[in-house]
Amino acid sequence: MTDTRTEEPAVAEPAAQEDGETLAVPVAALRPALEAVLMVADEPLEETMLASVLGYPVPEVRDALTGLAAEYDEQERGFELRCVAGGWRYYTREDFAAVVEQFVLDGQQARLTQAALETLAVVAYRQPVSRARVSAIRGVNVDGVMRTLLNRGLVEDAGTDAETGAHLYRTSGYFLERIGITSLAELPELAPFLPELDEMDLEEQVGRMATAPEDDVVPEHEAGTDQ
Repeated sequence: MTDTRTEEPAVAEPAAQEDGETLAVPVAALRPALEAVLMVADEPLEETMLASVLGYPVPEVRDALTGLAAEYDEQERGFELRCVAGGWRYYTREDFAAVVEQFVLDGQQARLTQAALETLAVVAYRQPVSRARVSAIRGVNVDGVMRTLLNRGLVEDAGTDAETGAHLYRTSGYFLERIGITSLAELPELAPFLPELDEMDLEEQVGRMATAPEDDVVPEHEAGTDQ
């Protein structure tokens, strides 16, 4: 008698570490997990760090990253996964550089939002300063606004904190150019300790940037959780 039963589809077993301990995350979830982590990364991530976070052996993580990069190339996606400076990160594909450039330039015609003005003011008076410090002063998450200010060239990288290792940021030369001063010494004086932001007349301090003909902008939809 012929057996008419169908076989159950194979389920990926969890990967095993060298010491024989079974990992909690199944192998099948490795690629989407990598995509999720890399999507929010603002700097290249090393394979060892990704392996540690996801709980996978480094060779498997390396193979998965290489596979994803090849898959994106084959599908001709608008982005690509590259290994740069010892780490992996998503980048816009060069073929679409002109489209991205046009999008950025078109976005520079509006005024700076209040959230952008406040964040920029904190950086200007507290620099060099970390994102976490700016968020603590403002009382909201400023990741979205900071990324946009970096893209607009108003804020730039200032190295890392020697004690915490946190990335530090400062205003750029373009920032000085846009508000019409030659050095930070010309900024209006504030109290030694930055007061609550609702006590500051931000429009008077940096509002000149918002009225410049070619001013940079932080659209509301890019402000992350900032309001």
